[in-house]
Amino acid sequence: MDRDQIIAWLIEEDVSIQYQVFRDLLKSQKAELQNRIANEGWGKHLLSLRKADGHWGMGFYQPKWTSTHYTLLDLKNLSISQKNKEIKETIDHVIKNDKDPDGGINPAKTVASSDLCICGMFLNYACYFGTKEDGLKSIVDFILSQKLTDGGFNCRSNRSGATHSSLHTTLSVLEGFLEFRRNNYTYRIADIKQAELESKEFILEHKLFQSHRTGITIDKKMLMLSYPSRWRYDILRALDYFRDSGTPIDMRMMPAIEVLLSKRNKSGTWPLQAKHAGQVHFEMEETGKPSRWNTLRAQRVMDYFGIWHM
Repeated sequence: MDRDQIIAWLIEEDVSIQYQVFRDLLKSQKAELQNRIANEGWGKHLLSLRKADGHWGMGFYQPKWTSTHYTLLDLKNLSISQKNKEIKETIDHVIKNDKDPDGGINPAKTVASSDLCICGMFLNYACYFGTKEDGLKSIVDFILSQKLTDGGFNCRSNRSGATHSSLHTTLSVLEGFLEFRRNNYTYRIADIKQAELESKEFILEHKLFQSHRTGITIDKKMLMLSYPSRWRYDILRALDYFRDSGTPIDMRMMPAIEVLLSKRNKSGTWPLQAKHAGQVHFEMEETGKPSRWNTLRAQRVMDYFGIWHM
């Protein structure tokens, strides 16, 4: 399939994908499509599972993928309207009830400190849905207090004393910072911008998936194309972040881009190679088959960086 055929194939799917195709590949804002996400398809299904107490699953973080936390992340990634009243109410409830004395979000009452990955992801969707800045300030303070000397972040730094940053945690924090800036929050903005620069450099020093010491792949799972990504880092999620944040191409991205191109099917699509084990609300796509989510994300990465063949 050529690009036009791929776009035609993509927009046969859920309205959330249709909206992002028009926004990201055709550069056309379709507000009517975004408004439909809450009323049909995957978006409507997820919203319908919200319980009377404002939570999904068994609360903020249980079970793993059907919890409030990961459902809100899914809804944000569907690009559902940022004005959704019910979602805003749920986020406000979490800020009121799930903050730790350290200022971060800590759903595990048996653990004495906040989880940095959760805080990065929470900042991501809380900013997207327009949460009041006062409720986010302590979360920003907590995240910034955990920045390591190598420029990134590690969710174990405040729990087991990790001193080397994690690609997983660093990307979650970067996505949160991006939404913070994009939605015009201003608290400690200079510190956030500096942290972004250093964290991007940390990922680039690792060429997105390699040991900075040996050049060996850190974890082969980072090369697998999955969706939803949940908390897990992979090269497509990282490249899509660099695109979304307007980061210019850097030659250290090329090994990851080469791997991504190598995974493209003869049809011009990209497959869903893996899913992260755990209970889900419903399956959006089937493992091993061409994936509209991965094709959409890979296509917009290639468009942004202007790379098609190598």
